[in-house]
Amino acid sequence: MRLRLMTWNIKTGGVDRRERIRLPAIAQVISAARPDLLCLQELRDFDRSGGRRMRDLAHAAGMVPHLARSVFGQPVAVLVRPPLRMDRTASVTWRLHHAAAVALIGLGGGAHLTVVSTHLNPFSPDRRRREARFLALRYASTTARVVLAGDLNGLHPADDHEAALDGLDAAYRRRHLGPDGAVDSRALAAFAGAGFTDLWRVAGDGDPRTVPTSRGGGAEFGGMRLDYVLASPPVAAAAREMRVIRGGATEHASDHYPVRVDLDL
Repeated sequence: MRLRLMTWNIKTGGVDRRERIRLPAIAQVISAARPDLLCLQELRDFDRSGGRRMRDLAHAAGMVPHLARSVFGQPVAVLVRPPLRMDRTASVTWRLHHAAAVALIGLGGGAHLTVVSTHLNPFSPDRRRREARFLALRYASTTARVVLAGDLNGLHPADDHEAALDGLDAAYRRRHLGPDGAVDSRALAAFAGAGFTDLWRVAGDGDPRTVPTSRGGGAEFGGMRLDYVLASPPVAAAAREMRVIRGGATEHASDHYPVRVDLDL
């Protein structure tokens, strides 16, 4: 079974404070990519009015959503395209600055894929590390099919971050520095230590940077990779053709670019 997974932080629910509505552009990008599985973050106000905004975007994309509300931050979601189905869903709304949406996807023949969409703490490296350790220990598996995707707000230990951080204002640079002043990559290291594979290392092609977009804002970012798709060994072995989607509406629909990967399960 060939499945396409996409993850995207759509920035403040697709609506700016000046009421510039980006949701039509977001729906356009999703429809063009046509993912079977979609992880979305920063879904501000998607839980209001009975979840109307979530339903409208899911309908435009031809998908079925599971929204996880947030106590402190913004909701996140997992969406699936029929005939895929969610056999079970869960939400993590505590111990995280934002949230995690979890869906158990039926693959047929009794097989399942667990999809976790999450958004880690953007401000504190220490809290981000604790969130990563919590999620890694909760969902890591050497045998089950698990994908964890989203805006992890962390830097990868193997990437070069010098140029990206040098250009940032000191207040924003501190978000990515550890107690010793060195680049903080402990969140991604926590996932790797639990057995998750960064799929970009397996199937990535092209420029891996996911922020900022050319016309979507993002003064708090250098040219860096903050959005990831991590997977358990059975899924990592099935990863194909991963890339950051650029151009067209992606340049203004959000301050993050979407990331997609094909899985040959």
